[in-house]
Amino acid sequence: MIDDDRVALAAEAFLYGFPLLFDLQQVARFTREGIGSLGAAPFNAFSHATDLAGPADTFVSINNDTVYSIAQVDVSGGPVRLQVPDTSGRYYVLQFVDAWTNNFAYIGHRATGTAAGSYLLVAPGWDGSPAAGETVIRFPTSLATIVGRWAVDGEDDLAAVADLQSRLVLTPPEGAGAGLPLADPAAARDLVAFEQMRLWIQAFPPAERDIAYQQRFAPLGLLDTDTPYAAAGRGLAQALVAGRAAAEKQMEDALQQGGSPEVNGWKLTYHVFDYNLDFFEVGALDDSRWKLPDSNLRYLVRALSARGGLWGNHGYEAAYAMTYDDGAGRPLDGAARYEMRFSELPPVRAFWSITMYDLPDYYLVENPIGRYSIGDRTPGLRYADDGSLTITMQREQPASAEARANWLPTPPGPFRPILRLYEPGDAVFDGTYELPPIERVG
Repeated sequence: MIDDDRVALAAEAFLYGFPLLFDLQQVARFTREGIGSLGAAPFNAFSHATDLAGPADTFVSINNDTVYSIAQVDVSGGPVRLQVPDTSGRYYVLQFVDAWTNNFAYIGHRATGTAAGSYLLVAPGWDGSPAAGETVIRFPTSLATIVGRWAVDGEDDLAAVADLQSRLVLTPPEGAGAGLPLADPAAARDLVAFEQMRLWIQAFPPAERDIAYQQRFAPLGLLDTDTPYAAAGRGLAQALVAGRAAAEKQMEDALQQGGSPEVNGWKLTYHVFDYNLDFFEVGALDDSRWKLPDSNLRYLVRALSARGGLWGNHGYEAAYAMTYDDGAGRPLDGAARYEMRFSELPPVRAFWSITMYDLPDYYLVENPIGRYSIGDRTPGLRYADDGSLTITMQREQPASAEARANWLPTPPGPFRPILRLYEPGDAVFDGTYELPPIERVG
């Protein structure tokens, strides 16, 4: 008989460690094989996309607004130098994400401006001195991800972005870094995730406030020095497998139901990345308005954010709203036709868009016109005489020229769009601005 208490503890542990697990699995994937159009790159080197993301880029909720430059950075061998070019006012952001998915620094248009800059990326315990003109960015964990996004105004603008990418330079240290520990090959196949979690919890310690909490998972072997998962007893193995399944179901159910405020069917996930309470380097706001209370809710929110939007920005950089339902509460499905009418366009200092994703993977989906997002930079949008904008969402091509111009194709089955607001205005957060519903029209 399975020990229900141990299953519950295993579910809690998997939920707690999921962001670390999922993040570092993607880090390993990135350095080994790349992600879609982003080719593989070793630690301390950027991989640059040459086009906007499409269906081949199988990454959860990937954006289709900007061209990516991504690097996995290892500072365990010594400081890494970063040179950033002058973008002459072009929107870009370099977002720094630690192994636990804390957004701990930002460089770019909002945070530091668009002039050239020099940065020294260092390990948690580093006590050296930077060179003149260098800004130090201290990593919470020795491995972290830099997610770079460059605004692009169409195909003709890609060459200019490629030039900027070529001048975004990481200089690695002379010493070799420790990299990412590999799971013990002797671990049972269905326990590999817990083995990875065990290794990575120890290699990349969390914030001090979380260390005491994770002690409760010692009976599961997650704090053991050597793997307990090569010869785990039947009771432990069953509890871990059942606990993982329960945690994964809890995450998927919670993503569908949501705990964020809702307006007209939209889940306003503006604060889903506010679980970082401890690490604030350049560009990251150490402000109570952007911090979730230190409670178990924070662990759930962190897991859901990783599952539904890994490497997403804080709301003050880019606010996200998403929905699974139309304005009447019915699940969105490509078998129906929809419209979304903006009587007032979103208030942003940069730009906004709506991107279409399938379920349950949250991937972009092939469509006849190769359009995966639509927004204020989409060429040829048709506005009404009163300045309003109506977006058409359906699977088949609309009949009228106006609807075709404003068409965001949907997948054939269930879908979830995300609305992104880059550098949102205060009206987005104080409720002055209200997102319109997606309305079913056929």
